[in-house]
Amino acid sequence: MTRPLKVGIQLPETEREVRWPELLDMARAAEEIGLDSIWVGDHLLYRFENLPPRGPWEAWSMLAALAAVTRRVEIGPLVACVSFHNPAVMAKMAATVDDISGGRLILGLGAGWNRTEYDAFGMPFDHRVSRFEEAFAIIRGLLRDGRVDFRGRYHSAPDCELHPPPSREGGPPLMVGSMGERMLAITLPHVQAWNAWYRWFGNTVEGYRPMREAVDTSCRAVGREPSEVERTVALLVAFPGAAGRQSGDLTEADPDPIQGEATTLAPTLRAFADEGVSHAQLVLDPITVDSIQALEPTLRQLDAG
Repeated sequence: MTRPLKVGIQLPETEREVRWPELLDMARAAEEIGLDSIWVGDHLLYRFENLPPRGPWEAWSMLAALAAVTRRVEIGPLVACVSFHNPAVMAKMAATVDDISGGRLILGLGAGWNRTEYDAFGMPFDHRVSRFEEAFAIIRGLLRDGRVDFRGRYHSAPDCELHPPPSREGGPPLMVGSMGERMLAITLPHVQAWNAWYRWFGNTVEGYRPMREAVDTSCRAVGREPSEVERTVALLVAFPGAAGRQSGDLTEADPDPIQGEATTLAPTLRAFADEGVSHAQLVLDPITVDSIQALEPTLRQLDAG
């Protein structure tokens, strides 16, 4: 039977320092057990009270590496912060990674939120949504049409072209990760998917429903049918040995995780599928090769119907 939704994993971000050889093992394990996607966080630096600072590897370098060493899984940033790169250059990077992967990139985009990394790396933190709006116009225009002529307050791409052009007509699918009313108004007319992070809805089906309904309303407000925008969710999942995930956002505590045994996780994923979710990105605690391999029984149950 067909799997009721796609299932992927996010690679380590704040949990611990992980070098490329282990990340490669994780990617290979994900493909071997039949996962559908691999995701990376796009952050530069986190600072915590009473803990050493941490940061993941640079997201686009990691995506290019993953594109080269995998063959089947979709890959993507969860989500790419448009503030970290010139938007026309980001479109070029996305087109490049999509070509390396053979058309497996999902381009998740967001406006950013972690002031620590903005200040440390010397990037402006003000007017992030306005900056995103201009960057988004450049990125989607270049990936869709291969050319833009854009002159804005914050960004410019005058008579800019992508050569080589994107491998896929229209470029990789776009996904937005935001619940902001203005962000949804900017992006929902154009994106193929919307992503909800587990903190936003308490990591439960019951918490997800009103959020999905709010996005349905936002879709209709911009003239799209809700069914035209794919729904995706990031879920926190715990296995034996879980120590709690140190989140980069310290303003609120993480919700309770979903337990990782197949008898709990598989029906929970089916319940999200019943609510219209077509893709779930699992944030595993602990995030190890063993935890990834422990997802195989869940995938078998989902495939069995």
